[in-house]
Amino acid sequence: MPSLQNYAIRCENLHQVLGTNENQVHVLNDISLQLNVGKIYSVMGPSGCGKSTLLYLFGLLDRPTHGRIWIGDQETTDLDDVDLSYLRNLEIGFVFQFHFLLREFTALENIKVPMRQAGLMTGEEMNDRAAELLGLVGLGDKIYRRADQLSGGEQQRVAIARSLANHPKLILADEPTGNLDIKNSFLVFDMLETLARETGLTLLIVTHNAQLAKASDYTLMMEDGRILPDGGVPSL
Repeated sequence: MPSLQNYAIRCENLHQVLGTNENQVHVLNDISLQLNVGKIYSVMGPSGCGKSTLLYLFGLLDRPTHGRIWIGDQETTDLDDVDLSYLRNLEIGFVFQFHFLLREFTALENIKVPMRQAGLMTGEEMNDRAAELLGLVGLGDKIYRRADQLSGGEQQRVAIARSLANHPKLILADEPTGNLDIKNSFLVFDMLETLARETGLTLLIVTHNAQLAKASDYTLMMEDGRILPDGGVPSL
């Protein structure tokens, strides 16, 4: 097996079971998967097939019923909630369908939130980093604009910038274009793709948009909590 250092994230025999007795649902069923550093992956499949559940487990937002997950060379199985939170904040960035910005905060202040949680930068360093990221997503002239004064597409771009705040190795995006029109959908995806290519990030996107999936390096197809046998081939 190749060195784990070639992978941003890896899981073995991942299961997620919800409910008990007759109400038990096997949401994820024996998934083993490795995501290469610097590659873009999309996950597709019908609603309820386990796509978002897989993303949440990879993001250390929930614990699997069975199985193991590594972020880089760090196995997460035995980490307590404090260590999981710290690892998540430093190594993983999130972009969701809803931007979850603090409406009364400026774009700059929103991006500084995960930096404050990490506690690794001075105030000046945080301001510089946030301004740099807003420039990367084309909002360098709106760093002091409140979130509720930005358009939907602009808010999602701030969310992308925020996901990069602590120099993560992995970006997880759950339907990041789901609330946007076609033009802004491709703008947001192109921005994520460009940032991933330029910085060597691994990007995993849950999407229903086949056109966006085709632009990924690999498309993983899910059904009934499993990755389909041919669901890891390069996108055409």
